[in-house]
Amino acid sequence: MSETTTQQFIPAYEDMVKAGMHFGRKKTIFHPNMKPYVYSVKDNVYILDLIKTTASILEAIDFLKKSIAEGKMILFVGPTKQSAEATKATAEALNMPFVINRWLGGTLTNFKTVVGRVKYLEELEKKQAEGGFEGLTKKEKILKEREIAALKIKFDGMRKLSRVPDVIFVTSLKEGQLPVHEAKIAKVKIVCIVNTDSDPKQVDYPIAANDNSKKSVELILEAIKNGAAASNSGSVEEVKD
Repeated sequence: MSETTTQQFIPAYEDMVKAGMHFGRKKTIFHPNMKPYVYSVKDNVYILDLIKTTASILEAIDFLKKSIAEGKMILFVGPTKQSAEATKATAEALNMPFVINRWLGGTLTNFKTVVGRVKYLEELEKKQAEGGFEGLTKKEKILKEREIAALKIKFDGMRKLSRVPDVIFVTSLKEGQLPVHEAKIAKVKIVCIVNTDSDPKQVDYPIAANDNSKKSVELILEAIKNGAAASNSGSVEEVKD
């Protein structure tokens, strides 16, 4: 997809400003590698260049769209409360796995364990649906139901994670250091929202933007969702490895 075509999915400049997408961190916690993305400093706070932010979103969309077209798997990671809902919605719209709120150490580097837990969850759910808990005492039944609920919180979004993903999208580099670290070890490509307190060179496709504003993150994910989904029918599961 050309940049001209992709441009239609980018939020309006006014909406980006209203969402506070241009607000970086205070000067005291600045990472020097973010200097190319900074427009100015106001009241001791760095202001991001939204033209460069737009360019980074466009680049991310094109990369993710190509990845989907090639049948690659993208794991969406929302490690902050303000990004959880939009991360889940984006992943589900693109038929991809997701992790929200808390990253479980070893998700990428100890992948077999994660797959095993997902399978165990699905086995418990199947047993419950087939009435397999009916022979248990009331207390045992409650404990099984609680176990299922706890497992769903941790693993519900990983049901589509049938293999180590090819790409991860993380909504905050500052809050997503663990998944980013594991992705680098596993040689998984990284797309990530990066604010002025973090090093954009840690990831393959940095999106320079305010990762602390719920609306800012939502606008970016909406652009990613619509742009990456455009003209892409089917899902990663339909493509053979």
